[in-house]
Amino acid sequence: MQVAIGVTAAEYLRLVWKTGRFVTEPPDIYERVARDYPVILAMWHGQHFLAPFLKRREHRAKVLVSKHRDGEVNAIAAQRLGVEAIRGSGHQGTDFIGKGGVGAFKEMVSALQEGCIVALSADVPMVSRVAGLGIIKLASASGRPIYPVALATHRRIEFDTWDRTSISLPFSRGAGVVAEPIWVPPEADAEALENARSTLQASLDRVTTRAYHLVDRD
Repeated sequence: MQVAIGVTAAEYLRLVWKTGRFVTEPPDIYERVARDYPVILAMWHGQHFLAPFLKRREHRAKVLVSKHRDGEVNAIAAQRLGVEAIRGSGHQGTDFIGKGGVGAFKEMVSALQEGCIVALSADVPMVSRVAGLGIIKLASASGRPIYPVALATHRRIEFDTWDRTSISLPFSRGAGVVAEPIWVPPEADAEALENARSTLQASLDRVTTRAYHLVDRD
């Protein structure tokens, strides 16, 4: 059942992407990312379903997926779309250590060292639009930049869930907006980590607002 749901979800998202008319901002984002490759992609939870299609054929990518049973479906869908899954999650504090968090953190660092893009939602688990410190510490430990990303479509179903989940519909006008990279030095102290976390949160809010403005402009 999980396999069937995961495969169906992946093919539905593929339909949405192939029938959509997507623009990217800035238009030269792939050239910019190439200079910093590999990178960490950050997005808000519930707005992440189309993220696998940002990957180009030459890219290797891995995504952090919860160990919860619902995460198994997400992992199957991601793998169907050419993105490997790293299983683990944080907790409701602002740090990352949680269910499989330590092992997943090490796996993400290793993936970046091997030249993989690593994508993950920035939210503290079950707390919408509040960035946690886990992704900041990942950037610090790996030496790779965080690129905040938002994807939106004008035809969508929005759910009243903790993460404001949005399901895109086929034949949509879509937009992908990417912010300037955020670098976190390896020697960052608690204050520097918190400043980077706050910067990431504000940046994700800005690109999300911009993406929805682009698709809802009419």
